[in-house]
This record gives sequence, C-alpha cells and structure tokens, in this order.
Amino acid sequence: MRDSTVEGEKAEQGEKIRYTETQQNRLKELGFAAEDQESLFSGREERDAKFREMEREGVRRNKICLTGLLQKKHRPELALLEDALVRALTASGFTQVMTPTIISSRALDKMSITAGDALRKQVFWLDENTCLRPMLAPNLYEVSRKLMNSQPLPMRIFEVGSCFRKESEGNIHLKEFTMLNLVEWGTPMEQRNEHLREFASLVMKAAGITDYHLEDETSVVYGKGIDVTGSNGLELASSSMGPHPLDAAWKVTCTWTGIGFGLERLLMYREKANGIHRYSRSNVFLDGAALKVR
Repeated sequence: MRDSTVEGEKAEQGEKIRYTETQQNRLKELGFAAEDQESLFSGREERDAKFREMEREGVRRNKICLTGLLQKKHRPELALLEDALVRALTASGFTQVMTPTIISSRALDKMSITAGDALRKQVFWLDENTCLRPMLAPNLYEVSRKLMNSQPLPMRIFEVGSCFRKESEGNIHLKEFTMLNLVEWGTPMEQRNEHLREFASLVMKAAGITDYHLEDETSVVYGKGIDVTGSNGLELASSSMGPHPLDAAWKVTCTWTGIGFGLERLLMYREKANGIHRYSRSNVFLDGAALKVR
C-alpha cells in the first residue's frame, strides 16, 4: 500500500515513476536489458500498460527460443559449447580426464586453502573431511603427477566439470558452475607465455568469441600468467604457469602452463545475456530462455 501511495503522490506532483520491483524482476527474467527496466512514466496507468506490452513481447521471444530447442536443436548451448571445446582440444593434442566431484579437505590444504582462507568459507562441506570441489586444480594435480611417473613430457590434459562455491549469486556468479581447466606439463620455460596465449586463443575460437583481450597478469595466488577479458572488461579466464609454489605439495617438478574458463560465463558474454543464470543449470531458465512464459 505504501508504494501505491507514494506513486500516487508522485503522479499528482507531476513526478515520473518507474516500474515496480516486481515488474522489473519479471522483465529481467524475460531477458530485457537494464535500460528497459529503468523507463520513466507519467503515471501508473501508462506504466502498467507498457509493462503488459513488454511482458507479452518477452513471453513471445522466450517461447520461440524454447520451441527452437525442443523441435530443432535438442541440446542446450552449454552442452554444445562443451562438445565444441572437447573437439578443439583433443584435435590439438590434449587428452580429456574425468575426476571425482567429491574431494578431501587434505586436497584443499595442499592448494593452500587452509582454515581461515576466504575460499575455505565458500566450500560446500559434506562432512569434516570431504566437500564438493570448488575448483578442478587439486584433481588435475593428482592425476597429472601419477601420469608423469610413466608418461613422457610434454603432456597435455584437460577436464570439464562442475565446481561448487557459496557465491553471492549475482549477475556473474553461480553456486554451481562448469569449469574447463587445461594444462600442458613440460612446457619449455621460454615458451610458457606464448603457449598460454595459443591455448587461450584456441578455446575462444572454439567458443565462437572474437571480441576479447589477452592481458599479462600477476596474482598472489596464481603467480604470472595471462587473463582473458571481454571487451566490456568481464574476466573470462585466468591462468598460471610453473614452476609454482604449490607444485612441491604435489611432487611436481617440471615447468608447465595452465588456464581455466567458466563455460556459463563464456555463454553469457557471447550471447550478450543480462545475467549468467540464463545459461546455467537451472529450473528457472533453459538454454537462455525463461521457463515461466504462460
């Protein structure tokens, strides 16, 4: 009642009013850009009429997307992107591995994610000793170390899989997200940066993204590497190279390069979506379209 009273007072005073919070959320759900949600109106009648018009158009567009998925594509873009990346990487000499989603607390300790670390607080714990993996790196370290006992270098491997963090669930974060991590063990020291750039370009080409930047970066956790950013400044990937301080915990002694991408974030950027949830594993959205379209 208070919102209606305030709107009535504003209308009487000739002030413009905006969509209600409920209306804004609905327009966002249907995929409208932020500027479409910020329109100003002379009164409630004008605003509500425009909202109904926008909602009808949004429902129409989302229905078209869902119909296309069910009658033509049959697979969502997240699955198609994963397939494209797997084909591109295996064609370039990378071998895919598949590792457990449940990892031990000891694996996090070896990644320096110990008690008191900020990421430790974002972990989904199953019990005091096991959790859902917040990243792919611990298992990749473990598998790679064992492979290197019998296989020659250089060696290229990668994994695509779900990771879990207690994120804020904003427009660019998810609690469950799909990561691609690739690593080349035994990269010649002087070629590490060059190879990182080649691998980043390989993935971005396979993802169908051309408007991005590669930037040299140094972080406290990952050391020297490159970041992949979109033209709007959105981080699409981060990387690292070895030797690295974490290597000793995994008994790794060779040089290496590695880079990781979030698949849902790649899709959000490529499709110019108004949020990452549209291309996530969801009961609200499917393949970029809202499911509530009656």
